[in-house]
Amino acid sequence: MTTDIARIAAAQAYISALADHRADAVPFAANCTRVEVGLKTGFSGRHLRRSLNRGLQYRVIASTTPPDFSVDGDRVRARFDVITKPTVAGRRVCAHVDETFTFTADGEIQHIRADLRPFIQR
Repeated sequence: MTTDIARIAAAQAYISALADHRADAVPFAANCTRVEVGLKTGFSGRHLRRSLNRGLQYRVIASTTPPDFSVDGDRVRARFDVITKPTVAGRRVCAHVDETFTFTADGEIQHIRADLRPFIQR
């Protein structure tokens, strides 16, 4: 049985990989999927790992804020901000992120549901 601490650690590994682009330690299930604002953006654990490691869509991310985690059964919810690299006139387009992770019985990430709300950072 996987503990809450282990599930939170798995979610944190994913969140860290958003900014450091090192997803090899993220425990994705082989058939893991990710849905972002209703659109499927992750099609397998391998696809998600490859995207986090090398995908241009993640290369614009400079950092994430420390997540606020909550646990509901076998689901972990993480709320944090994504801070981007590009600036225009000293401003960045960033996002408030609310992601819910579900897990296999072995503690691998089975599914990620992401909701984003963009904001401008000065």
